[in-house]
Amino acid sequence: MSSSLNLVFCGTPRFAVPVLDKLVGAGFHVQLVVTQPDRPKGRGLELVSSPVKQRALQLALPITQPESIKKNDAFRAELTALKPDAIIVVGYGRIIPQWMLDLPPLGNINLHASLLPKYRGAAPIQWAIAQGETITGVTTMKIDAGLDTGDILLQHEIPIAPDDTAETLAPKLATVGADLIVETLRGLQAGSVHPRPQNHAEATLAPILKKEDGLIDFSRPAREILNRLRGFQPWPGAYTKFRGKNLQIWKASSLDRNWPTSELTPEGDHLFVGCGESTAIEFLEVQLEGKKRTSTADFIRGYRLQPGETLGA
Repeated sequence: MSSSLNLVFCGTPRFAVPVLDKLVGAGFHVQLVVTQPDRPKGRGLELVSSPVKQRALQLALPITQPESIKKNDAFRAELTALKPDAIIVVGYGRIIPQWMLDLPPLGNINLHASLLPKYRGAAPIQWAIAQGETITGVTTMKIDAGLDTGDILLQHEIPIAPDDTAETLAPKLATVGADLIVETLRGLQAGSVHPRPQNHAEATLAPILKKEDGLIDFSRPAREILNRLRGFQPWPGAYTKFRGKNLQIWKASSLDRNWPTSELTPEGDHLFVGCGESTAIEFLEVQLEGKKRTSTADFIRGYRLQPGETLGA
């Protein structure tokens, strides 16, 4: 086996880019980058390349973008001919078929943005924050046929800051994860890293986010609502209904104060709403459907808010 290792890299989102950079910088031979096809975006529906493809082009790496991989004979022949020592998978967005799992001697190695077995699934960063975790991390694991159920290789913890959102935490995890992938590969090569099974009894799920996950339930305590607001950035965020229109909450803080649940209380330039367990939220920055983001002071003046108005309808 080559001292630099021959690798195939499968990835799509921005989160995967630091890993690709680190592998190349560490001297590994990235034979091929596999990423999702270009997709139409924006009003003009122009085709846009994935962040991984854009970086791979800058690094002058070979790229392929198959629409499917499970029963793609040409893609299978291409990978088989490369004889990679390992396949690295970071947010690729496709289920890895068994023939790919069986191909490289070191296996298919995934970087997952949680401390497995917690937060298996598509949105581990978002759900860790939404559930109020103060510690998270990254895991390298050998992919098997299950959903994030493979054997753990290495893990690294990092704290979740009180003001972290999914957008601020993801780059931190990507940077730590890039180093962990390199450490994992070198450890596997040297025989110092050994797979260990996950404790499936401790597993929790982090399913793909839906629009309705962002709908605020004011019967929850304020801290839970704010955790979900932080976790569900940039989408679906946290929103409610105000006078029949969607009201997006961009910034808020919590306090211990007892108001009727979902009832708005303007006090000068401040705007409060009652939540569960004798708590409340102060809205700091909001956006009404069809309007620009605004401070609550401007919102209060613009809509002449009256005490006793409620949200959610």
